[in-house]
Amino acid sequence: MEVLDCRGQRCPLPVIALARRLPELPVGTVLRVLADDPAAAVDIPAWCRMRAQEFVTTTPDGPGYEVRRTH
Repeated sequence: MEVLDCRGQRCPLPVIALARRLPELPVGTVLRVLADDPAAAVDIPAWCRMRAQEFVTTTPDGPGYEVRRTH
């Protein structure tokens, strides 16, 4: 699993970082995005739906969101 630390960044920076990083990873890889901006809880799942990527889960141990690259 890869980790992308976007803590301290405000919307839309975490989603922009996710959009740049995910294509660099092999299909099937899970990317954990660490983001403490409250908007990320809405923005990251919405981005996944728009881009046909899999939103896996919100991590219980901190401000993280897991996204699996599907294509």
